[in-house]
Amino acid sequence: MSRFVGPVTLTGSRWVRLEPLTAHHVAEIAAAAADGDPGTLWFAMAPSPETAGSWVARMLALQAAGGLTFLVRKLDGTPIGSSSYLAVDGPNRRLEIGATWYGASARRTGVNSETKLLMLGHAFDSLGCVAVEFRTHFFNFTSRTAIERLGAKLDGVLRSHQLLPDGSRRDTVVYSILDVEWPSVRNHLTFRLSNGG
Repeated sequence: MSRFVGPVTLTGSRWVRLEPLTAHHVAEIAAAAADGDPGTLWFAMAPSPETAGSWVARMLALQAAGGLTFLVRKLDGTPIGSSSYLAVDGPNRRLEIGATWYGASARRTGVNSETKLLMLGHAFDSLGCVAVEFRTHFFNFTSRTAIERLGAKLDGVLRSHQLLPDGSRRDTVVYSILDVEWPSVRNHLTFRLSNGG
């Protein structure tokens, strides 16, 4: 049986190039994570420079199970973060975009808009997805705002959805974009990018 999501490199016109994560990217993930250290956010699952190796191993295990994690680079080649296709459900043509994080210098730029434009475009236009989900911790207000700015709609909150390593429980906020909504979302993201991000 073939994979629904296979390795692919996606390149934007202004901000980013996304390439499949490999074990050879540990040093670059550590360098990107050193920019503002997103791994210190208790509600996110981003690496710190010290945990880059274990983070890459975990993401590669998810990739082996059918997902795909991207190393996000600036067009000049500088590594700046990561985003992934998760919870891939090929028979139902659905997947989740998540585990997204960026170094501090990439935030509040067009990086996330172009990353999501590329990933959503591949999901809907190449893979034929009928829905793409986004999930985040209830307390990750920055992520929730970014997801809503993409044009995703709130589906609901999964209460006590996950047990976290520190023993706390994660309430997971679920959003989605449907294939019939994609043309409007694509226009919105393209317009945002043409106006700076």
